[in-house]
Amino acid sequence: MTETKITKEEVKHIAGLAKLPVSDTEIAIISAELSYTVSHINNLSELDNRTENLSETNQVSGLLNVFREDEIDTRRTLTQEDALKNAKRKYNGYFVVKRVIG
Repeated sequence: MTETKITKEEVKHIAGLAKLPVSDTEIAIISAELSYTVSHINNLSELDNRTENLSETNQVSGLLNVFREDEIDTRRTLTQEDALKNAKRKYNGYFVVKRVIG
């Protein structure tokens, strides 16, 4: 892992720009944490350099158009009357609901 060191002065500068009060203890902790984070980001850019010549893979199974036919399952289908049976309000065979868009 390529190590990048964020200095305490850089942390103080960033905290000053953000107008954040930070103690010396916090500066030391933040410096270590930011250094660790930046090192990981650098590793990702190195990884990108090693994978730029690889082709994209958007699916790996080799299967194409794996869909089932759209069939109505009449065992679980409600009639319009059954669907509206417990509706508080209905009109001409439809549910009546409060307006959602203002």
